Amino acid sequence: MIRMYTNPLEQFEVIPLIPLEFSNGYLDFTVSNFVIFLFLNFFLVVWVLLLAVYKLSLIPTRLQSIIEELYLFVVDTVKQQAGVTGAKFSIFFFTVFFFILIANLLGLVPFCFTTTSHIIMVSFIALVCNVSFVIIGFNVAGLKFLLHFVPSSAPKPLIPLITIIEVASYLIRTLSLSLRLFANMMAGHILLFILATFVAKMLYAGQFFLSFLPLLIMIGVFVLETGICFIQAYVFLVLLSIYLNESLHVEVH
Repeated sequence: MIRMYTNPLEQFEVIPLIPLEFSNGYLDFTVSNFVIFLFLNFFLVVWVLLLAVYKLSLIPTRLQSIIEELYLFVVDTVKQQAGVTGAKFSIFFFTVFFFILIANLLGLVPFCFTTTSHIIMVSFIALVCNVSFVIIGFNVAGLKFLLHFVPSSAPKPLIPLITIIEVASYLIRTLSLSLRLFANMMAGHILLFILATFVAKMLYAGQFFLSFLPLLIMIGVFVLETGICFIQAYVFLVLLSIYLNESLHVEVH
């Protein structure tokens, strides 16, 4: 049964569907709409990639061409931001980019759930990536990686304060990276909901002529939101590449 929403924020509500509790409630594996669409997103990514590489040929199919162009696009982006050394992480970046892109586009399908509109999900991806970059930084530069937070050119009395600020700004990357994607997805879907509700009410009232302009605006916003899905996945990719570059090429301030 399809649930009809009356509030723009209801579309982001996590609804428990199958309660699964063990050990008297200490372990909670409740299946919600968020979990279902998260797994659906994962299977869509795997299915599209497997379909693209199935029966590879010199004359690629349309899907194979699209996936190849997307992969080359990711490789070029990573090379521009993190250099040739960072290009060896291209498969990882492509996976993150494609996963976020599919999640964003899936959210535009009517009655589907947008997992990237929840900060807990995008924060987890950002946190895993940033922790990985710290590990890479220590692996590449050893303890010299800590010099990234020590501004040697600054006046010595201010070095402790500036170092604290540098560390805080580094740690807050996870939040800033998450907020950008989460806020854009939520704002766009709220606007689409308001326009769609307005058009539906006008059509229900029999105002077919008056609903034409709002319908055109809604279609325009939908096209714009589709573009934003790509842009936000790209911005996420660029920022991750920049952060990787700082871990691979530690420079003393």
